[in-house]
Amino acid sequence: MPTYKYQARNNLGKITDGIIQAESESAVTAALRQKRLEVVSISTQGQFGALLAALTKKGGNVTTKDIVVFSRQFSVMVNAGLPILQGLTIVAEQAENPDFRVVMTKVRDDISNGVPLSEAMAKHPKAFNTLYVNMIKAGEQGGILDVILERLSEYMEKAEGVARKVKSAMMYPIVVMSVAVLVVIFLMVKVVPTFRDVFTSFGAKLPWPTQLIIDTSAFLSSYKAFILLATLVGLGFGISLYRKTKTGAYNWDKMILMIPVFGVLARKASVAKFARTLGTLIKSGVPIMDALETVGKTSGNLVVERAVMNARDSVREGKTLTQPLKDSKVFPPMVTQMINVGEETGALDQMLSKIADFYESEVDVAVDGLTSIIEPILIVFLGVTIGFIVVAMFMPMFELGNIVG
Repeated sequence: MPTYKYQARNNLGKITDGIIQAESESAVTAALRQKRLEVVSISTQGQFGALLAALTKKGGNVTTKDIVVFSRQFSVMVNAGLPILQGLTIVAEQAENPDFRVVMTKVRDDISNGVPLSEAMAKHPKAFNTLYVNMIKAGEQGGILDVILERLSEYMEKAEGVARKVKSAMMYPIVVMSVAVLVVIFLMVKVVPTFRDVFTSFGAKLPWPTQLIIDTSAFLSSYKAFILLATLVGLGFGISLYRKTKTGAYNWDKMILMIPVFGVLARKASVAKFARTLGTLIKSGVPIMDALETVGKTSGNLVVERAVMNARDSVREGKTLTQPLKDSKVFPPMVTQMINVGEETGALDQMLSKIADFYESEVDVAVDGLTSIIEPILIVFLGVTIGFIVVAMFMPMFELGNIVG
């Protein structure tokens, strides 16, 4: 979404400026008019300016923890019969995160002007996503706002827990391998050259492991290493640009699901999120078409999103939800069979809840198993790599007598 820089005049005649994201300049004008500001000027801000504004922005972002705590507190207030406006005032005053305090103050001000709660929250997509807004809207229409808020907090806690476990499982080997590479580079660049000078002074032929380590050290200390590094950085930048395209993002998400070990874990996490989200929305009274659209947009994987949107088109045409999910090859047979049973019995939300519980436990087991397998593999890899370097450096010393002779 484009970023715009604006100058506007308030009702006192004072000029204020700021930065806003909107679809177009007309959308910026409309947003400023809602704030009772008269537009003076609007200009497009470049990517560098937007990045600089983001880096210099004061305050932290709204976190999932902020939303979960708010949902639980606000649910209790609504259930106790406290007026929504008064409840939001209390939440805004007690919020620890200054950014979230600002958001809740704006939501409270909108409600005091007669704006529904769901519409007021929809103005702050970085805090309240589409899923949250749709469920709040269903709670308003059904008169069960307190129940919806409780379900939202439970859903967000479980979804965040699954995401955190998957990230930790993937980050652990990345961190360890990064440290290992840095240690090896340090040995090659700082330690090995000292031995190389000593061995060269003898003028004898070195064992091949020693020669291999010395040649590698010489390569890393030369300009060729910088050329290789620049090539890798350029390749990474190119991949990053490709991922920003629609085709590239889809192919990247598809590749992730096909990775032998981590792909299985990512697929199970995606299935758990799909089932938990769709089940929560349907149980909360959100229409199936709106629910599927929300699930697709919040899936976090374009392959899953395409499968869900195809299923949405099938439901719109009066067909079942099961067949397009089965044809996508993304969802395991057990999932599609249980969804089929849920459609036939009218208990789709219950079936989806059972699927989510099962696959969330599967993610737990997979993460534990992956961690237990990766740890010894990494230890062996580090031991063999560093051990090879040490032995290669000491091999000529074992034959020092023959070399000197």
